[in-house]
Amino acid sequence: MATLFTLLNTVFDLAPPFLIGVAVDVVVQRETSLMAGLLGVTDPMTQLWWLALATFVIWGLESVTEYVALVQWRNLAQELQHDLRLATYAHVQDLELAYYEDRSTGGLMAVMNDDVNQLERFLDIGAKDILQLVAVIVILGAFFFVAAPGVAWLAFLPMPVIVWGSLRFQKRLAPRYARVREQVGHVNAQLGNNLAGIATIKSFTAEEAETRRIADASLDYVARNRDAIRLSSAFVPLIRIAIVAGFMATLVLGGWMTLQGQLLVGVYSTLVFMTQRLLWPLTRLGQTLDLYQRAMASTRRIFDLLDVVPGMDDGERSLPRERVAGELRFEGVRFSYASGPEVLRGVDLDVPAGSTVAIVGATGAGKSSVVKLLLRFYDTTAGRVTLDGVDLRELRLRDLRSAVGLVSQDVFLFHGSVRDNVAYGRPDASDAQIRRALELAEAAPFVAELPFGLETIVGERGQKLSGGQRQRLSLARAVLKDPPILVLDEATSAVDNETEAAIQRSLETVTQGRTTVVIAHRLSTIRHADRIYVLDLGRVLESGTHDDLLARDGAYAALWRVQTGERLRSAAD
Repeated sequence: MATLFTLLNTVFDLAPPFLIGVAVDVVVQRETSLMAGLLGVTDPMTQLWWLALATFVIWGLESVTEYVALVQWRNLAQELQHDLRLATYAHVQDLELAYYEDRSTGGLMAVMNDDVNQLERFLDIGAKDILQLVAVIVILGAFFFVAAPGVAWLAFLPMPVIVWGSLRFQKRLAPRYARVREQVGHVNAQLGNNLAGIATIKSFTAEEAETRRIADASLDYVARNRDAIRLSSAFVPLIRIAIVAGFMATLVLGGWMTLQGQLLVGVYSTLVFMTQRLLWPLTRLGQTLDLYQRAMASTRRIFDLLDVVPGMDDGERSLPRERVAGELRFEGVRFSYASGPEVLRGVDLDVPAGSTVAIVGATGAGKSSVVKLLLRFYDTTAGRVTLDGVDLRELRLRDLRSAVGLVSQDVFLFHGSVRDNVAYGRPDASDAQIRRALELAEAAPFVAELPFGLETIVGERGQKLSGGQRQRLSLARAVLKDPPILVLDEATSAVDNETEAAIQRSLETVTQGRTTVVIAHRLSTIRHADRIYVLDLGRVLESGTHDDLLARDGAYAALWRVQTGERLRSAAD
């Protein structure tokens, strides 16, 4: 529809110069004019009135077709922008976590937002201009060679020069705009990083230093744009010289042929007007190529992102949540991040269904890596992880992750209400179910004191709440999901003693009847676990119950003494 109405609009837009030529023909030829032959009317004034009526109709149709064409092109641009942004986001969302290790959020945002917008701008303006230019050349070319073949070649003489110049400009502009789009991603990455770390910037009074860093990145963007602008701006002045040459040749040779009686005055008038109409749109070719090159640079970045092949294949085996018993096993698991050193080195873990198993160890022992493998954020380098005897790589990711509820040390709350965040895993949950989850997580009292209760906006990343409040909402979110497997990754390491006690009371209730894996730094929180594994440098040093491990007087007992202060007291004595 956009193309059809653009072509119709071009036809009606070219009609007025033809009408001028016909009007000149009526005034000069009078009773023998073209209009007299077509209408069978010899009176010149009557011919002019008919011509005026035709002019009104054509201008009206030109306005209508231009309106429809603009609406269609802009709607097309919006729809394509929406589809492309959704496609890139969905694709990025499906990529494994390892993909994000070397990429910034700001850079990805630049592709999904700025680059998609560049394509929209081209469809809004550039695509229509290209189509109209081609239509003008075809229509007027046909007219010129039919009406005045002896002059037509002069009007078209500058075109090879213009096309050659356009291609040269396009070739030189392409790498410049690629550099511009690359710098846009860099600027966005720095802005996003700084906004995420604004508290750190303020605490270190680094505002001026960060402003200078952003200024340097922004100035580099300005410089790269200036380089492209300098070249693209030179296009129109150079092309205009070629256009003037064609116009002058048509004006002089066409005028001489008219004076010699070889060309009608009306045809000559039309040729003069049409030469300008034929060649003048070419001055916009520079602007159109500018939009095109920006759009192509952005499109290449978009498709480079869409061409990224996920490094982790989804399994094909389904496992409905109601059939999950919750037995977990790590069998000779070895794992490393990208090209880094191994963080797990032949780990064997056994988590019976319905039991509570804790994993402890010093920082860097590999505890959080166990969680990431359990949720299959990463795949093992060697060995395997199983759920109810099935290798996780065989299970559908959706089934696996719907069976696991994660409460992490690094709580992420979305900008929205308390209700939205608690019900994130179960959007259809009722108020009664949400309140029950809050009670189990011992979050109900503080939620009741919030200004708007469940409807209170928590802010980006939950910044309006304290760390303990965020942690309890995270626990409530996992409780509402009601998974057969609950994973607590350092869930109490960043809260005060009172909050820790409240969370511990909650956990005693919510862990009943489900498999629970606890990654703990504070050993007091896992002393009642059915089994405790002690990791050190990616290996299991020892395992057993709290009492067994204390009696063994090994690594766990040493950690326990440090945390309870026994070693410090003995040193003081």
